[in-house]
Amino acid sequence: MTRDPANLTAADYLDSAREMTAANRPYLAHLLAEEAAQLTTDPATAAGIRATYPDPTARRTETD
Repeated sequence: MTRDPANLTAADYLDSAREMTAANRPYLAHLLAEEAAQLTTDPATAAGIRATYPDPTARRTETD
């Protein structure tokens, strides 16, 4: 069943982020977690979400 994106909660986005992490899709997990963080009213909780799902492209190092 497809859900209306306007009705998704932070918990829905976090559940999906966990699924993407389990599927080895870290960038999608990060994007979903960022949506969850934006829906969270508590700044400390939002910071915790962002720390749990950091941007994987920010950790990449370039090699020659």
